[in-house]
Amino acid sequence: MENSIRHPIRIILTGPESTGKTMLCNQLTAWYKGESIPEYAREYVLSLNHRYTYDDVVHIAKKQLEFMKKYTSHNCNYLFVDTYLIITKVWLMRVFQKVPEWIDREISRTKDALYLLCKPDIPWEPDGVRENGGVMRTVLFNEYRRELQQAGLKYAYVEGSGLERVNCAINRIQTYF
Repeated sequence: MENSIRHPIRIILTGPESTGKTMLCNQLTAWYKGESIPEYAREYVLSLNHRYTYDDVVHIAKKQLEFMKKYTSHNCNYLFVDTYLIITKVWLMRVFQKVPEWIDREISRTKDALYLLCKPDIPWEPDGVRENGGVMRTVLFNEYRRELQQAGLKYAYVEGSGLERVNCAINRIQTYF
């Protein structure tokens, strides 16, 4: 009997700040009885005693990649990822105008995943890490969509609030898988 590694279905949440990615990730993980990779950037940036630098953001990207690789052959049916390299790439371009070349290569390795692009249609809630409220949410949403399209990745919009948003995400997942 051949021993094969079963890969989970990967669902990656992306979108502007304060669009419910973390909450949605947790809700979908519970609904599908899957596993999740939490957002690392928030925890890391909150722990800094200085304004984040280019090297900090690259460190965040490497850590996200490390978490993703850890789960590549994990024995679960669904893996939900709260934020991944698309957001980091746009963040690097906006703030530092440069991106390590390996990021695009790693993004291309997620062609089997479904990206759920969260619309900025729920209120922005400021906190100690968020810095892009107002019209920037729409600007960033459009940049994430453009990156997903340019990379040829599967994506679907998630919209609405509360249970409507969760049901929208479940519907999108069922449509693709």
